[in-house]
Amino acid sequence: MTTIAVLGNGRVGGNLAAALIRAGHEVTVADRAPGAAAAAARGARVVVNATPGAGSLDRLTALREDLKGKILIDVSNATTDGPDGLPADLVYPGSSLAEQLQQALPETRVVKTLNTMLFPVMTSPATLSQAPTVFLSGEDSQAKQAVRELLTDLGWHQEWITDLGGIRTARATEAAILFVPHVIRTAGFTPFAISIAR
Repeated sequence: MTTIAVLGNGRVGGNLAAALIRAGHEVTVADRAPGAAAAAARGARVVVNATPGAGSLDRLTALREDLKGKILIDVSNATTDGPDGLPADLVYPGSSLAEQLQQALPETRVVKTLNTMLFPVMTSPATLSQAPTVFLSGEDSQAKQAVRELLTDLGWHQEWITDLGGIRTARATEAAILFVPHVIRTAGFTPFAISIAR
């Protein structure tokens, strides 16, 4: 059992929290109440960033002391939205939210994952008609191993998990968000994920 704090109680955060609880972990979900995020982070070994990506850097930088020594799983994509409310562009072109978080939080072990799919797939990957791929980006191998174990608890088979390397590789997976609005416009909000076929 791992003590986990989920920052963000929207569809992504709520879905992840429920699945992690079902897997036997001790999970706290932090809402926007003053001090809730700091209290949740302090009591956890692993913190999940499921806050809207465009504001994540400011929110998490304010928690620097509470996040020291923690594993921070970043599942958010930092985008600006188009007129239809779908992602239109990246907030950090030539970089990534994960890189910005790791730079701002040097004593926190940031791992990027689960950001290349619609949120229902994060916790039900086997429901897709073909095997999806989930990626890992991060500097700390032990942190990535811990995240890999949590992914298996969420239903991800080991062969579906691809470690891309250091945190800089997160800019590639974050850029994949630019596929999303086009896929949604052609196929609706049907769950999908990026898959690497070999």
